[in-house]
Amino acid sequence: MSRWKITVEYDGSGFVGWQRQANGLSVQEAIESAITGFTGETITLHGAGRTDSGVHALAQIAHFDLAKETDADTVRDALNHHLKSRAVSIVAAESVTEEFHARFSAVRRDYLYRILNRRAPSALEYARVWHVARPLDVDIMHRAAQSLVGNHDFSSFRALRCQAKSPVKTLDLLSVSRVGDEIHIAAQARSFLHNQVRILTGTLKLVGEGAWTEKQVVSALEAKDRTAGGPTAPPDGLYLTQVVY
Repeated sequence: MSRWKITVEYDGSGFVGWQRQANGLSVQEAIESAITGFTGETITLHGAGRTDSGVHALAQIAHFDLAKETDADTVRDALNHHLKSRAVSIVAAESVTEEFHARFSAVRRDYLYRILNRRAPSALEYARVWHVARPLDVDIMHRAAQSLVGNHDFSSFRALRCQAKSPVKTLDLLSVSRVGDEIHIAAQARSFLHNQVRILTGTLKLVGEGAWTEKQVVSALEAKDRTAGGPTAPPDGLYLTQVVY
């Protein structure tokens, strides 16, 4: 039995999320079916992050165990062959030791949220960015974001159905920058709460358009109450960009 680590890129708009669910096709199920098609084996795929429906990935990491003897190039190419009808690509595959676990071995996860900040919507990036027509002040958004960096109780910035045992997380980075017509919000942490990045983004958008002050962001954090936080940004603009081990 050998363990394989794969790097996965996908467009999440056509899936119910990463995790296998009864109400539709997940990314996990699509890849597991591809592995079975390649090897004839029924396996369980373990991912580093459980992205929601509509959330994308540039470098999701997953692992699985195979009895079949094969090599990295064959794993990558065979899985891509079986996934060619899906918006999923196996970017890389490598053999790892049994001690490696895609979820529990990870020490950092990086997310990027893309806001298209111009009057006209995008014809080509539909479902891949959040279109906000009103001009946003990136400098104020970035300043407000710095009050959220560090170890905090993020109860105001997690989904009500979040199953994490504790709302306390350490946010290592939360930066806001403008790249052409886009605003990029980058977040780094060992792990995140359910919808945390999307709620942080929705809150910072309020600051950028002048509806909230920087002080209100601090007050929302201190309230430790979901009703005090900003709205949840749509999943379209969110990407899992890197998992560090």
